Amino acid sequence: MSKRILLGLAVLGILFLGQNGATADLTIGVRSEPAVDPHFLYLTSNIAYNRHVFGHLTALSHDAKLMPDLATSWKPIDDTHWEVNLRTGVKFHDGSDFTAEDVVFSIKRVPNVPNNPSTYASGIRSIVETRVVNPHKIIFTTDKPNPILMNYIRMIAIVSKKVAENATTADFKSGRAMIGTGPYKFGEYVPGSRYVLERFENHWGEKPAYDKVTFRIISNDAARVAALLGGDVDMIDFVPPTDVSHLKKNKDIHVYSRPSDRIIFMFFDSIRDKSPFVKDADGKPLAQNPLKDLRVRKALSMAINREAICAQVMDGLAFQENQLIPRGWFGYNPDIKFEKFDPAGARKLLAEAGYPKGFGLTVHGPNDRYVNDAKVCQAVAQMLARVGLEVKVETMPQSVYFGKANPPQREFSFTLIGWGAAGSSSSVHTLMTVLHTYEKAQGVGTWNGGYSNPEVDRLIEEAVVILDDARREKALHRAMAAAMEDYAVIPLFAQSTIAATRKGITYTPYADEETIAMSIRPEK
Repeated sequence: MSKRILLGLAVLGILFLGQNGATADLTIGVRSEPAVDPHFLYLTSNIAYNRHVFGHLTALSHDAKLMPDLATSWKPIDDTHWEVNLRTGVKFHDGSDFTAEDVVFSIKRVPNVPNNPSTYASGIRSIVETRVVNPHKIIFTTDKPNPILMNYIRMIAIVSKKVAENATTADFKSGRAMIGTGPYKFGEYVPGSRYVLERFENHWGEKPAYDKVTFRIISNDAARVAALLGGDVDMIDFVPPTDVSHLKKNKDIHVYSRPSDRIIFMFFDSIRDKSPFVKDADGKPLAQNPLKDLRVRKALSMAINREAICAQVMDGLAFQENQLIPRGWFGYNPDIKFEKFDPAGARKLLAEAGYPKGFGLTVHGPNDRYVNDAKVCQAVAQMLARVGLEVKVETMPQSVYFGKANPPQREFSFTLIGWGAAGSSSSVHTLMTVLHTYEKAQGVGTWNGGYSNPEVDRLIEEAVVILDDARREKALHRAMAAAMEDYAVIPLFAQSTIAATRKGITYTPYADEETIAMSIRPEK
């Protein structure tokens, strides 16, 4: 056989491998821009990006089950002490050794990242001391019993103390401080365009299938679907529900979906006596905030047709919910009733509360974070208008929105938020972070959009320290029921996590909606 033929066969072989993904590069069309700094802007999408470059002490499986990562084992020594054994032989991308000192540094850095619109501090709020026993063993001391500490701490990326000790968020975005222990190394980040990662050959664990991964940032849903159909990307996340049926008919596309852990809900500003986007009939600020009135909050809930939103806005790929945790998760209270859609009853309650002609209200939300988030805001606004409210809608990119919506800023009056249960695989994290009164020093209520009830706080605090699972779940039921009876929020639905790939690629979606390149494989 001639050298020319042999060379041709070799080239064909390389092309074949590339087409089947074994050694080819991978391009993913993603909805969300990365924060890059792994301790800046707590969002599920950013935790997912972090998992590629940085290790964590623990991780979650596709079904939100806790697994070892940089920690190999852990156990409670007593009610307030946890012994954690760290993986040996782990290297950072610069060749330095991973040790307990990197864990200590990472935990100290988290609450001290300046100008952070949404901190990761809630994941470590109960830790009062991290003691190094030896380079691969630490002991956490907590202020109170914390039965799910290792679930909480899986949100915290472990950075290199040597590299990140004096690093700023800008140093991470430039790549200078992007040294982790993850399966991929930082390549480049071009804001609004792409985030590129390269496989780390000395990673301690299973090697990912692709040498290079490019996350192409395509926030517009239609453009992301078009990029997939045109072959410009190999996979897309957050597939719009309205596109699922026709994508499934395309022989060159695979669609993957499953119910997610995320509840989409509306948050009231029920704390302030005057709220900035609550107006009278003439468009002037109301002297008294009607959202402080339980009857008004209940009326707004009754005015929303959740069934219609799930069927029409979400194209059937969402599931009505009545509390801030999906059915089937630990802490879900089966005794909480679903709100009946009753616009006539809503108008009656508004009249009883002193607002027979309604009032003005602006619905605020992101337009690039959750599935159909801007459309859901519009649908909610239209339903509220039908019971007499003068409603406006204002949506914005998540990079702007969360800094304004979350405490301490709380610039809005009525907001759309999504929250996932996978942070603690239960309702614990939701109750502590979303429904507990905001207390910066304690790291609680960091996603609380404007609610405070001392009795609910007491029930939450009582529940989360109970070590016995059965007793803790009953206490969680009581806390969630108290918050829902007080109409702390309006739960709408649990959304689905939906991804799509080109033919030749398989993907296993995560319950927590994280887009993970390590779960993408060439089709066998």
